[in-house]
Amino acid sequence: MSIPLPSTFTYHSIDADGVRINCAVGGDGPPVLLLHGYPQTHLIWHHVAPELAADHTVVLADLRGYGDSDKPRPGPGDHEYSKRAMARDQLLVMRELGFDRFSVAGHDRGGRVGHRLALDAAEHVIALAVLDIVPTRYAFAHADKEFGLGYYHWFFLAAGGGIPERLIGADPEFWITARMSARHHGGTPFDSGAMAEYVRCFADPDAIAASCADYRAAATIDLEHDNADADRAIECPVLALWGEHSFVGRNYDVLAAWRDYASDLRGSALPCDHYVPEEQPEQTAALLRTFFANQA
Repeated sequence: MSIPLPSTFTYHSIDADGVRINCAVGGDGPPVLLLHGYPQTHLIWHHVAPELAADHTVVLADLRGYGDSDKPRPGPGDHEYSKRAMARDQLLVMRELGFDRFSVAGHDRGGRVGHRLALDAAEHVIALAVLDIVPTRYAFAHADKEFGLGYYHWFFLAAGGGIPERLIGADPEFWITARMSARHHGGTPFDSGAMAEYVRCFADPDAIAASCADYRAAATIDLEHDNADADRAIECPVLALWGEHSFVGRNYDVLAAWRDYASDLRGSALPCDHYVPEEQPEQTAALLRTFFANQA
């Protein structure tokens, strides 16, 4: 089955200080880094990236632990999967590609990596778009019954003792397809080639272990870093986009949630559920192009 990304994009495997990061690059113009969420790969952007490439150099990267990027073995504390470590990977990728300053768009986990990147490397990030998330620290601070039911995977994946790894590993295809179908609400259907790639990559036991470490880190070391930066706001312009039918759209005032974390903020809802770049790719691409063009 063919990968749904135009042949004008070229693939690279870049050494980010010992961690190989898989990425695709296409287009010409100001650089934009696109980061995916759980349990996808860079291909969640396959509709959006060609549109952005009309006037930007677009870099679609697999986060460490996902896709065809390296999957370091999680150690005590899961520091290998802190958003700080994952963000540094992407900074090194962009530097290797020749981009010292660039914009970032991140969906889901990628948005959390983008948030950390904008804090840790503020001088390198021109603008940040975050898709269908509120800040991790805000989410945990406002957790309630609805959060526990709607985002149960935050707690399931963070469980220790190898429990989520073993249960998901028994049928990773079911886990992915069931989760994604449950969080899709109209719009463009998922591309079969992209879905096949998600399953292929996630079926790797090392990917399952890495993704669990990602969520464990979110509840531990990431919160430590976020609490240490509680008085710091993102310096660059921030665009928040979310699905009006998603858990985020139904349960949060998204702009209010981001207001204490971003000093220059704007955003809007799109008529979809969680997978904004795949469900509403035309609107997503148009909003990102306008936002990034105004910051260049």
